[in-house]
Amino acid sequence: MIGLGGAEFRLPLLIGVFGFVALQAVIMNKAMSLLVVLTALPARLASVPFERVAEHWSVIANLLLGSLVGAWLGASWATRMRSATLYKVLAVLLVFIAVTLAGTHFLALGSLDLQAWVRIPVGVLAGVGIGIVAAIMGVAGGELLIPTIVLLFAVDIKTAGSLSLAVSLPTMLVAFARYSRDGSFAVLRANRGFVIAMAAGSVAGTVIGGLLLGVVPTAVLIPLLVVLLLASSVKVWRH
Repeated sequence: MIGLGGAEFRLPLLIGVFGFVALQAVIMNKAMSLLVVLTALPARLASVPFERVAEHWSVIANLLLGSLVGAWLGASWATRMRSATLYKVLAVLLVFIAVTLAGTHFLALGSLDLQAWVRIPVGVLAGVGIGIVAAIMGVAGGELLIPTIVLLFAVDIKTAGSLSLAVSLPTMLVAFARYSRDGSFAVLRANRGFVIAMAAGSVAGTVIGGLLLGVVPTAVLIPLLVVLLLASSVKVWRH
C-alpha cells in the first residue's frame, strides 16, 4: 500500500513475535525481501517499461558502485557483532527508517542541482550507506534508494521505484553471498516450513495491498506506520 517491500515491519515481528535471534531474523528478512523484489520487478514493467529504466542505466551503475561494497561491509559487520550490539543497531536503524518514511511522504522532494563531478561521488557514497543499512537490516533498501534517486538524479518517483529495484537485486545478492560464507543460511533450512508460509503470506499481502491501494489515506496510514516503527525500535532495543 505504501510502495515498499515491508521488510522494516517484518524484522521486529521476526524478533519479537517469532523468537528469532538478531542475525537469524536479518537472514530471514533478507530472504523475504529478495522474494518481494523478484516479484515486484516484472510487475512494475507493466507500468514502467524496460526502455524507460534502461535510459537511466548510469543512475543504476552509479549507485551500484557503492551499494555492492556497502552490502559486503554491512553483512560482514552483522556476522561479527554480538547479538546485544546488533539489537541496538537494528533499533537505531528502525528509527532512521521511520524518519525517512515520514520525510519522503510528507515533504516535497525536489532534485539537488549538482554538477556531474560532484553527483557521481555523492551517489557512490550514498550507495555505500544504503548497502550497509540494507545488509544489516535484511531489507531491499527502497525506502532509502527512492528518495536518493529523486534528489540526486532528478528522476520522477515512479521511475525511481523501478530503478531502486534494479539496484536492490544485485545488492541483496552480494549480501547473501557474504552471509553464506559464515553458514548463516542454516536458519533458512532449519525453518523451511516457516519460510514457505511467510513467503506465501508476503505474496498474498502484496496482492491485497494492491487491491486496497488508495482505500486508506496516506495522511492516516503513514503516521500509523511511523509510530509502529518507533514502537518496534524500543522493543528491539530492549530485547
